[in-house]
Amino acid sequence: MNKQTLAIVGPLEPFAALDPFFRAIEKGLEGQADGGHFFDLLADDVVFEYVITVPGYPRRVEGRAAIADLYRPYGTMLVLDRCDLTGVHRDAAAGVVVLEYASQGRAVASGRPYANRYVSVIALRERKVVHWRDYLDPVAVFEAVGWPRAASPQDVRADGKAVG
Repeated sequence: MNKQTLAIVGPLEPFAALDPFFRAIEKGLEGQADGGHFFDLLADDVVFEYVITVPGYPRRVEGRAAIADLYRPYGTMLVLDRCDLTGVHRDAAAGVVVLEYASQGRAVASGRPYANRYVSVIALRERKVVHWRDYLDPVAVFEAVGWPRAASPQDVRADGKAVG
């Protein structure tokens, strides 16, 4: 990791649970984006959009530092044992790379296996990732970490909006 990234992201130890993901993305963007580590590949003002995700996860995150903050506690919930590219589609003229990949690991709290598939649509500018649109299977997450609690009538205000 370069010095500028280290100053923004900090030490890599808290991200160890995501190492297989980082390696797969680095491989998928090889020759398309500059940087030695996943975080080096990202522009400072990168935008991540999570189109299909899980409740409580942000839909949009802006900036490399904010992505690092989002991913830093990942290892308290899930640990990846592997992450493999299943498809790489590049359009150099448009500056777009579409990565298909699959991960396997386990949920920390339950010990249950975790397996998911993803599609990430990545826009590049000046050999850096500037936009990332991500899709995953939320059911796979629920099967590993538990299903969200169903809303009850006590969770809804009289005007129909959620409490809290």
